[in-house]
Amino acid sequence: VSSSHLQLAAFALGTVGWILCTISMGTVEWRVWHVDNTTIISSGIAWVGIWKVCFISYLHVSPGYKEQFCHKFSGYDSSIPHEIYAAQGLLLIAMFVGLLGLTATTFALRNVYMGITHKTLITRFFLVGGFFYILAGLCVLIPVSWNFYSVTHNQSIAFPPSYYMPSSPAAQEAGAAIPIGIIAVILLLLSGIFSLSYRFPVTANTVTK
Repeated sequence: VSSSHLQLAAFALGTVGWILCTISMGTVEWRVWHVDNTTIISSGIAWVGIWKVCFISYLHVSPGYKEQFCHKFSGYDSSIPHEIYAAQGLLLIAMFVGLLGLTATTFALRNVYMGITHKTLITRFFLVGGFFYILAGLCVLIPVSWNFYSVTHNQSIAFPPSYYMPSSPAAQEAGAAIPIGIIAVILLLLSGIFSLSYRFPVTANTVTK
């Protein structure tokens, strides 16, 4: 048990990182657009996420909604930039492999704390967990970096007319989802490093299989 403190920390950090990854994926504020024309976008601010675009409107632009209008992206919208679709796929992969990392680490820690001295089994599961943590972190890093690059260069998006969005904003800034994703990347990568650093203690009573 005394040799697995870093791995216990890896499990805790990995859990928080995985939760932040899911929060970032579900948050619509990836890009915050500031627009000059407030005829439809009443507040002058629109939020561009990886699944949908939303804004506040006092006009009746959507059935049943008079204030907040959201339009979900579909696979048929060729105008949506590649970094948004890449973010959808990579964050789903990150969620899945991050969960696999948590499962592998949980199994290894269970054996450690139950006194099961199976060197090969414990070591391999910590290594597998570390690999999945790092893979999940990289899957989050790519879309976060790519979308942040698009924000800093104020890149436009040619939305279809049904979205009620201008093709380019007056200015844009990174939304809450991007810093959340950056924190998730840091925690997942640290979890991977801590898990991979495990060394099974060698004692006279150790049973290796």
